[in-house]
Amino acid sequence: MNSRERSRFYVGTALGLFVLFAGIAHLTFAREEFNAQVPGWMPIDDAFVVAASGVVEILLGAAMLLFPRHRKWSSIALALFFIAIFPGNIAQYVDGVDAFGLDTDTKRFARLFFQPVLVAGALWSAGFPRTRGDDAASDAPDR
Repeated sequence: MNSRERSRFYVGTALGLFVLFAGIAHLTFAREEFNAQVPGWMPIDDAFVVAASGVVEILLGAAMLLFPRHRKWSSIALALFFIAIFPGNIAQYVDGVDAFGLDTDTKRFARLFFQPVLVAGALWSAGFPRTRGDDAASDAPDR
């Protein structure tokens, strides 16, 4: 495994652990905090949104960690998930919702810049962008 592959592996593993933890938090000790982040314009019950997104995070995290041969697809799904939940982060900033220690507009605004980093990390783990150093072997499943 070269350094690029190792980097992709470690980023994917870290993201897998992160979303697995976040998913468990959605369903247990941080439900109220996550409930506060559901935008008011969502036409679905807040508790359902929190529970469903928690289950999705657990499944994505488990897939990232337990199925390395499918990490490319799990990572792409994770990037799409991070994009899908971004409007909630924007709503938290626009509506001035305090949650997870984000109790000022400055903190809520700064958080918005971390979502693209998560998307980029997931895409990196999936093997994007391809570079000149990548060869046909990089299309093979991870070991």
